Order: sequence, then C-alpha cells, then structure tokens
Amino acid sequence: MSFPNPGRHAKFEKAAKYRQPDLTLILENVHDTHNVGAVLRSAESIGIIEIFVLNSDPQLQKKNMKLGKRTSSGARKWVDVHLYNDTEKCFSEVKKKYPNILGAYLGGESISLFDLDFTLPTAILFGNEHDGISPESLKHCTGLFTIPQFGFTQSLNISVACAITLYEACRQRIVKGYYGNHPDWNEAKEASMLANFIERQESGYKAHSVNAKN
Repeated sequence: MSFPNPGRHAKFEKAAKYRQPDLTLILENVHDTHNVGAVLRSAESIGIIEIFVLNSDPQLQKKNMKLGKRTSSGARKWVDVHLYNDTEKCFSEVKKKYPNILGAYLGGESISLFDLDFTLPTAILFGNEHDGISPESLKHCTGLFTIPQFGFTQSLNISVACAITLYEACRQRIVKGYYGNHPDWNEAKEASMLANFIERQESGYKAHSVNAKN
C-alpha cells in the first residue's frame, strides 16, 4: 500500500516495530462493553497484539460482544479479541503463550502492582465490575496484585485500573529496552505485522462482533 502521506506509513511502521508479543489481558465477565472498549484502547496504545475475553456468566453468553468505533476509538481494528465462554478452555489457550497469569485481586495474598515483573511473558487478569475474579479463574493465577491506594476509595473502575497496570508494564518494558529491541520480536515478525496492518487498512477491516470459542 502506498500512503499519500509518508507520515501515515511511518506510523504503521512504528506500531509494528513496538508490538509486545508476550503481554496480554484477560477480562472475565465484564458486563459493560464501554469498559471493554476503553481497555482495548489502553492495550493497543502500549503495543498489545491480542486480548482474551472470558464470558462464563450465562447472561453474557446470550449475545455476541459488539464493539464499535465509539467504544474502542478504532483500537478494535488493530487488536485481536478472543472470546471464550468456557473458563478451562480459555486458560488452556492463554497458557500456551503466557505462563505467568497475574490477577488483580483485593486479598491477603496480593502484592503491590509495583513489585511485579511485567517484562516476563504475562497475562493480566481482571474480573468484572462487581464481583472481581471468580474462584474458578483464581486457581489459574500464578500471582495476585493490588494497585496501592491511599485514600478512602478502595476500588477503581476496571478500565482505569487496567490502564494504570498496563502503563506500569509499559514503563518496565521501556527500561528493559523492549520497545524496539524485544528479544521475541525480530525483523521478520515486524514485517509480517506491518503487512497485516496494511491489509486491514486496505480492506476496511471491521471486527466489531466476536464469536465465542466454547
């Protein structure tokens, strides 16, 4: 594809160069698609390639998740969303690429977000707006964390909590040199991702609905 504006092509090249192939998110039973859309924007902004959405709640299984431009501000076009209804199948797939699963959890075993190492291949798990992570998903976590808070408020909106967590991961990866020199991201993968971006742009790729993998 030949962009009339050279800056447009440079933007695509930069996005492909800085992708983080070993960092992802799992969202469990998040009811508000606006929250999912906001999370997608944060994920795409730090170079995440894919996220996993687990809808084990029967109420959420009755309909496909729909994310339009308004909720994700176009990020849905560049981030693959894998939707699962079955908890075990979801985590089985996640563990193939992301052996460390860190859950956001208000509990005695949790440690501070800032004491975690996000430079390792990691999936970050967030539960829903009301109940948090389910017991079924907790057993798959290799670690639990909280975001330190020093006021009366002891909880944050999921999209805010996710953005804070992702940018801590981003900060650590910048220090490690992973943006532009990631050990699992070579020129061939970068070129393949760039070609994928261009194909999506040319085809007018729209992936607003996601079908579940039971």
